[in-house]
Amino acid sequence: MSSPSRRFDAIVEREKGLQRRLSTGQLSMIAIGGAIGTGLFLGSGSAIHLAGPAVLLSYAIGALIALLLMGCLAEMTAVHPTSGSFGAWAEFYVGPLAGFLVRYAYWSSIVLAVGTEVTAIAVYMKYWYPHVPGWLWILAFSAVLIAINAVNVRLFGSVEYCFSMLKIAAILAFIALGAWIVCTRIGFGNYTSSGGFLPNGAWGMWVAVLVSIFSYFGIEMIAVAAGEARDPHLAVTRAFRATMFRLAFFYLLTLALIVALAPWTDANTGQSPFVKVMAGTHVPGAAGVVNFVILIAALSAMNSQLYITARMMFSLSRAGHAPIRFGEVNARGVPLAALLLSTVGIAIAAVLSILYPDAAFMLMLSIAMFGAMFTWLMIFITHLLFRRRHEGEALPFRMWGYPWTSLAGAGLMIATLVTTFFTREFRTTLLCGVPFLLVLAGVFRVRYRHAPVSQGAVSEAVS
Repeated sequence: MSSPSRRFDAIVEREKGLQRRLSTGQLSMIAIGGAIGTGLFLGSGSAIHLAGPAVLLSYAIGALIALLLMGCLAEMTAVHPTSGSFGAWAEFYVGPLAGFLVRYAYWSSIVLAVGTEVTAIAVYMKYWYPHVPGWLWILAFSAVLIAINAVNVRLFGSVEYCFSMLKIAAILAFIALGAWIVCTRIGFGNYTSSGGFLPNGAWGMWVAVLVSIFSYFGIEMIAVAAGEARDPHLAVTRAFRATMFRLAFFYLLTLALIVALAPWTDANTGQSPFVKVMAGTHVPGAAGVVNFVILIAALSAMNSQLYITARMMFSLSRAGHAPIRFGEVNARGVPLAALLLSTVGIAIAAVLSILYPDAAFMLMLSIAMFGAMFTWLMIFITHLLFRRRHEGEALPFRMWGYPWTSLAGAGLMIATLVTTFFTREFRTTLLCGVPFLLVLAGVFRVRYRHAPVSQGAVSEAVS
């Protein structure tokens, strides 16, 4: 009997056509670019409002889940580097329906996540231009990023690398300035001054974990991008380790400083807590500089998300689960039709910013979360079956603690999904997500359940 890796080659074969031009450094920056964005710079305000200073525990729990997920992804990506990634793995190890659901749930979630980023961009631009309608900024910045993604993957990787380097430099500067102010002027009294460390109790801390998961959402992009890496096996293992350390460091340390610099009761969803804190320091120009940096962060995350949505739709098409034209690449190796389809989240964000300018961000966030959380849950489940099929084999990278770490990750994701139903802010997550999943399952059963696994005949035509 042939090994699972050998039989997986049929899926890899049908997804050929993309160009392997991403370096190890660019791969790491894509993951950082996707994960350090609106979730940290704007969404953290909502998390602080829910949990108070205990938001540090919320993000630590989110970091633990992300660490477990990264281990599973690293192990499976080292064996199967392909742009279909966890969608293709779910198809092969769990079943065709699972692959269909994971790909579409993830694609829709990222499409909506693009909407959250571009909605946040409109919020940031209000700092300088309060009277300019947000939808104008949405259209202008979106056009630029779509053009960058349409050229080729090398340009995308270079732009994302620069964006992410700027973000990292800015966060390090914020940490240095914030630490100096806390140590010399303020101290840590804000940790307990307004109702204690757990002002909203353990429940408020746990609900804030939902926001933290969305903040970390994007780290899985590295598995998708591995399909276009020059040396995927080496690049993936190095990039996973570097990415997880940087994310945990940046998130936890910056939030610790934000909570120390200002009372948690000042947190709100209408402005980034980073800008609010810097304005409170009265350092000349600090708030404006920080607002510019988080604008770049949102553009960076949006840039990564447009890239990922196009590749996931490309994978769906090559699997026979979307029209053939979305699986075609142009002369520069870009799935242009898939990219243009994946901009639908921008249109939704523009409409919501007009209809509900103050609530658009949280509404987009709560709806987008289901696909992300379902995908993470399925990654843990897929890893359990992956390891069972590869029992006794020497793997390039091995996740420690199997099966308990994978089971713990799956259990935590189920708990967070259930929690959304009992919270006012995130009730729409399940109310919209579960019916969407049932509709997808119905579509698969009626139209695709007899489709062949490999669509080798799909054309790699140049559009």
